[in-house]
Amino acid sequence: MPMAAEEIETLIRSAIPDAHVEITDLAGDGDHYSARVVAESFRGMPRVRQHQRVYDALGGRMGGVLHALQLTTALPE
Repeated sequence: MPMAAEEIETLIRSAIPDAHVEITDLAGDGDHYSARVVAESFRGMPRVRQHQRVYDALGGRMGGVLHALQLTTALPE
Protein backbone atom coordinates (compact mmCIF):
# COMPACT_ATOMS: atom_id res chain seq x y z
CA MET A 1 0.00 0.00 0.00
CA PRO A 2 1.43 3.40 -0.97
CA MET A 3 2.30 6.01 1.61
CA ALA A 4 0.52 9.38 1.73
CA ALA A 5 2.62 12.54 1.47
CA GLU A 6 1.05 13.77 4.71
CA GLU A 7 2.28 10.67 6.54
CA ILE A 8 5.84 11.21 5.30
CA GLU A 9 5.71 14.84 6.43
CA THR A 10 4.32 13.88 9.85
CA LEU A 11 7.06 11.28 10.43
CA ILE A 12 9.81 13.74 9.50
CA ARG A 13 8.36 16.57 11.61
CA SER A 14 7.98 14.23 14.59
CA ALA A 15 11.67 13.35 14.49
CA ILE A 16 12.92 16.79 13.40
CA PRO A 17 10.53 19.30 15.02
CA ASP A 18 12.18 22.41 13.55
CA ALA A 19 11.96 21.06 9.98
CA HIS A 20 10.13 22.76 7.16
CA VAL A 21 9.08 19.88 4.88
CA GLU A 22 7.91 20.00 1.27
CA ILE A 23 6.77 16.70 -0.27
CA THR A 24 6.04 16.21 -3.97
CA ASP A 25 4.49 13.07 -5.47
CA LEU A 26 6.68 12.64 -8.55
CA ALA A 27 4.68 9.98 -10.39
CA GLY A 28 1.19 10.46 -8.97
CA ASP A 29 1.27 6.90 -7.66
CA GLY A 30 1.95 7.52 -3.95
CA ASP A 31 5.16 5.52 -4.31
CA HIS A 32 7.75 7.97 -5.71
CA TYR A 33 8.29 11.21 -3.83
CA SER A 34 10.73 14.05 -3.54
CA ALA A 35 11.24 15.71 -0.18
CA ARG A 36 12.93 18.98 0.67
CA VAL A 37 13.71 19.23 4.37
CA VAL A 38 15.06 22.50 5.76
CA ALA A 39 16.09 22.59 9.41
CA GLU A 40 18.33 24.71 11.61
CA SER A 41 19.16 21.56 13.57
CA PHE A 42 21.13 20.36 10.49
CA ARG A 43 23.72 23.09 11.10
CA GLY A 44 27.20 21.63 11.51
CA MET A 45 26.16 18.22 10.16
CA PRO A 46 27.59 16.80 6.98
CA ARG A 47 24.98 16.27 4.25
CA VAL A 48 25.12 12.49 4.65
CA ARG A 49 24.20 12.81 8.36
CA GLN A 50 21.32 15.16 7.48
CA HIS A 51 19.97 12.51 5.10
CA GLN A 52 20.44 9.79 7.71
CA ARG A 53 18.32 11.78 10.16
CA VAL A 54 15.51 11.98 7.62
CA TYR A 55 15.74 8.27 6.76
CA ASP A 56 15.80 7.42 10.47
CA ALA A 57 12.60 9.47 10.86
CA LEU A 58 10.93 7.23 8.28
CA GLY A 59 11.51 4.25 10.56
CA GLY A 60 12.57 1.66 8.02
CA ARG A 61 9.78 2.38 5.54
CA MET A 62 12.25 3.11 2.72
CA GLY A 63 12.31 0.27 0.22
CA GLY A 64 9.07 -1.10 1.67
CA VAL A 65 5.94 1.03 1.79
CA LEU A 66 7.96 3.94 0.46
CA HIS A 67 9.61 2.82 -2.75
CA ALA A 68 11.58 5.94 -3.73
CA LEU A 69 12.43 9.26 -2.11
CA GLN A 70 14.50 11.92 -3.84
CA LEU A 71 15.83 13.80 -0.82
CA THR A 72 17.23 17.32 -0.52
CA THR A 73 18.25 18.77 2.83
CA ALA A 74 19.28 22.34 3.59
CA LEU A 75 19.77 24.97 6.25
CA PRO A 76 17.36 27.91 6.51
CA GLU A 77 18.50 31.03 4.68
